[in-house]
Amino acid sequence: MAQHQPFSPPYQNLFTQVQVTGPLHDGPPLPTERETRDRQYGPVASWWLGLIGNAQIGPIYLGTLGVLSLICGVVAFQIIGWNMLASVNYSPLELLKQLPWLALEPPAPGNGLKIPPLNQGGWWLMTGFFLTASMLMWWARMYRRARQLGMGTHVAWAFAAAIWLYLVLGFFRPILMGSWGEAVPFGIFPHLDWTAAFSIRYGNLFYNPFHMLSIVFLYGSTLLFAMHGATILAVTPYGGEREIEQIVDRGTASERAALFWRWTMGFNATMESIHRWAWWFAVLCPLTGGIGILLTGTVVDNWFLWAVKHGVAPAYPAVYPPVIDPSTLMGVKP
Repeated sequence: MAQHQPFSPPYQNLFTQVQVTGPLHDGPPLPTERETRDRQYGPVASWWLGLIGNAQIGPIYLGTLGVLSLICGVVAFQIIGWNMLASVNYSPLELLKQLPWLALEPPAPGNGLKIPPLNQGGWWLMTGFFLTASMLMWWARMYRRARQLGMGTHVAWAFAAAIWLYLVLGFFRPILMGSWGEAVPFGIFPHLDWTAAFSIRYGNLFYNPFHMLSIVFLYGSTLLFAMHGATILAVTPYGGEREIEQIVDRGTASERAALFWRWTMGFNATMESIHRWAWWFAVLCPLTGGIGILLTGTVVDNWFLWAVKHGVAPAYPAVYPPVIDPSTLMGVKP
């Protein structure tokens, strides 16, 4: 008797995907005719973009908030770029060669929270203002677009978690510390150098429990996204990519995925709950990280000593004898 072979289309492997082509779609109608008409720039199709995602581009809606957000963002990056160009004597070649090492530095620590001259940190403050304004207006635009379409606002709040960490690093913590000099410089390697120096100054950030949680959620979210993406791709021969349909009407794709996970893991997340798991893991990464940064220097001055005190890390062994204060020795005049 011939053994049954499971169905597997020949195109199904790790690298290929099917591009679905058809009429371009403007999206659902909005409550008023004017709002529907305000959709701009599209839609058009791109085969190349279809290799990594949906081939349709647009329609795009910017609106007042979107335009102002882009203007503020461009101004911020212009300030960073021209300051970096000035630091290499306006040489475009040197700018390209040294770009990873160039920076726009915050004001000196001794300046406190004062507004300094432009060349002594004022450009950094101005950049932070425009970049923050750009992010906040883009967030408001994202929130309003979701409400306009009758969607949940999950994407906006996920973006807000990233904005929280950005504001902790460049606004909330410097204010609590009383100096703009505590903030992060704008630059690729300089901001990594700031991170290393920050960790050393406060006794190794790895002992910060909120940093530990942040790393758990960072690695956990990457694992969850990879596992979920792999599972859906594995059941695409059975229509697994149509997840909403599988949520409301269980089909062979979700049944096979569930059985696979029960076989390999003992239980399975549903087609709906896996997205909640992934959302929470991803959002809690910057939220807990921001809390850990906010507590550093304001509440805890040395995370290693904090860890020793609370039994998280072992104390260094007493290799040398204790140091004696010379003023306590006999015969020493006060």
